[in-house]
Amino acid sequence: MAPAAAPATSPSPLPKLLLLLSATTGLVDAASVLGLGKVFTANMTGNIVFLGFAAAGTPGFHWPVYVAAILTFMLGALLAGRMARRQVGKPLGGWLIRSALIEAGLLWAAALIAVGFDISAPDRLRVFAIIALTAIAMGYRNATIRQLKVPDLTTTVLTLTITGIAADSAAAGGTNPNWSRRLGAVFAIFLGALLGAVLMRSFGLAAPLALAGATIFGGTLACTRHPSARQPAGG
Repeated sequence: MAPAAAPATSPSPLPKLLLLLSATTGLVDAASVLGLGKVFTANMTGNIVFLGFAAAGTPGFHWPVYVAAILTFMLGALLAGRMARRQVGKPLGGWLIRSALIEAGLLWAAALIAVGFDISAPDRLRVFAIIALTAIAMGYRNATIRQLKVPDLTTTVLTLTITGIAADSAAAGGTNPNWSRRLGAVFAIFLGALLGAVLMRSFGLAAPLALAGATIFGGTLACTRHPSARQPAGG
């Protein structure tokens, strides 16, 4: 008698989680760009460009918010890098949950500070507090995702993703690798930004931040129920 076939293992839900996290990038940047004065707290490329505009004296661009976002984003990335090195060999799920708790907690703290925030007459202390909390959260996220090394899913930057869609397409003589994942990342951030703008207009600055935190934690918790979450994290 032939041996019984090994039970099929369902694919890791990690790519789906990263697509979900991509949507939260749109939520966070909608809050920061629309509510905090043209500053990104998830996408540092935009801040470097805006910092250049501010350095040229362009009206409407103020260098302190961009410097604050960049420095606190780097702080979050530094903290995540230290944690990632401590998690090598330990179950992946525990690391993801701890990271999600940190990221969501920072976003929820920012949402609490943003309750009643008046975009037309912003309190500068609250502006910098929200920038710092959200940028630390997103820096932490980016460094964590970088350690996971999932191709074509950075959850924040889309330049190379959109480049790959075109450069690796059949029209360019390519084989369309990961095309669904790449398109999904673009759509996820677009959808998050759209939803974030609607929430900003309807409920204020706190709403997209609170939803982003809940989505991050809930999605990660669901992901870690998969057997692959018990595997050791890599170096």
